[in-house]
Amino acid sequence: MVSKKMSGLMGSSSWIRKMFEEGTRLKSIHGSDNVFDFSLGNPDIAPPDGALKIMADISATMYHGYMPNAGYPDVRHTVAGFASKTYGANLGPEDIIMSCGAGGALNVVLKAICDQGDEVIAIAPYFVEYGFYADNHGGKLVAARCDKDFLPDIDSIEEAITDKTKAIIINSPNNPTGRVYPHKTLADLAGLLKKHPGILVISDEPYRRLAYDNIEVPSVLNIIPNSVVVTSASKELSLAGERIGYIALGPGLNCRRDLADAMILATRILGFVNAPGLMQRVFAACIEDSVDIGVYKRRRDTFTAILDNVGLSYARPEGAFYLFVKSPMEDDIAFCKRLLEERILAVPGKGFGCGGYVRFAYCTRESVIEACAPGLARVMDSLRTGPA
Repeated sequence: MVSKKMSGLMGSSSWIRKMFEEGTRLKSIHGSDNVFDFSLGNPDIAPPDGALKIMADISATMYHGYMPNAGYPDVRHTVAGFASKTYGANLGPEDIIMSCGAGGALNVVLKAICDQGDEVIAIAPYFVEYGFYADNHGGKLVAARCDKDFLPDIDSIEEAITDKTKAIIINSPNNPTGRVYPHKTLADLAGLLKKHPGILVISDEPYRRLAYDNIEVPSVLNIIPNSVVVTSASKELSLAGERIGYIALGPGLNCRRDLADAMILATRILGFVNAPGLMQRVFAACIEDSVDIGVYKRRRDTFTAILDNVGLSYARPEGAFYLFVKSPMEDDIAFCKRLLEERILAVPGKGFGCGGYVRFAYCTRESVIEACAPGLARVMDSLRTGPA
């Protein structure tokens, strides 16, 4: 009954979900307080109070029927004004397409641009779903390397480009490393793409407003002419389950209006039809709001202190809520299995196209982070001393 393709995909499905499901199993046995689950990037901070009140007020009075596939015109107008300030680009409502989160937005963009056999470049480590999204639309994901600091390696991207390359996906602040790509990196990429003006840069930015220590997240739309941004309220408003986001088409895009029309059609024929109506209204009303990122910063600092104490190295996150930690074992899957013995759940770097590392998602209570320290120390001590 199940297609051969889906059977194959299920066999290679996300390590993130596998570890999350293992965490659910362990919690049923040992209790949630005795399992230290860092597998899934699921925001645990409550949405801002204003968002919840607005949601309740609007739901009681709004009309819940269809609207244009691209979203309510007044919502797109509000989002365009906000995005123009955020990205330093002149955007109108016709440059905004409301989406079912960033994942839905990525699928809409790829549907609009990909023909069978086209290639989409991602920079490893990358969010594992990118490969599935490209495959959805006849495309193939091609991995380029990052450098030792987990920033895009421009030479590797150039090596990956072929006459079939349709797009490059970048993700900053990055999942799984937490790195923010600096202006120079994006400018270097823009320089490379002058030789390849037909390649679209898709900037996946659901963590843009989760950046620490006043670090600047540069505007891709302002640096790379042929670019779009996909983003969502999943992280910044802790509304991951409500699936609301948008696509912003950069002012320097080739065939901008044709591409917008293709994305609007893709929104309909992929079955999204439109982004959730209620959440469009809520998002527009709360567009200046955000969760307190200071909570995530404190958790980062607590977790990095624990890692420092046990001797694990990592890329210090500048944003998002992930730590990408160098595995003390060559086999990162084996290291994750050792962690499981202490009921600590992390995700192997192989799941992000970058073996030899593991990812910890610290969108969980600080008490859980602190409580994992003894078990993590025991694992590291056992690796240093070897079998008794």
